[in-house]
Amino acid sequence: QVQLVESGGGLVQAGGSLRLSCAASGRTFSVNTMGWFRQAPRKEREFVAAINWPASSTYYPDSVKGRFTISRDNAKNTVYLQMNSLKPEDTAVYYCAARQRRLITPARSGYDYWGQGTQVTISS
Repeated sequence: QVQLVESGGGLVQAGGSLRLSCAASGRTFSVNTMGWFRQAPRKEREFVAAINWPASSTYYPDSVKGRFTISRDNAKNTVYLQMNSLKPEDTAVYYCAARQRRLITPARSGYDYWGQGTQVTISS
């Protein structure tokens, strides 16, 4: 099993920045891709970003491309999501996810492990 714990959420004004962290523990050697999803009230959970290794390939949807950056620290088994130029529509619970395969997918069903989520609220 792999455990994922997110941190770094909070309340910021539009135009501001936040950095989310996701610390992985357990059988981390089995994980080759980690990503972030978000879910706003009354909406489906949507893909935000992913990174794999060892290639460190990344993938973003158009909604966050150029504003969000995913990165990783292998020594700490931690993945980060740097979010800049935040908008009120970025408000959601952000979830960290991990999967064993190296191929990045935006599909929620493609991920094997999930964190509990961290709330991000952007005020206008």
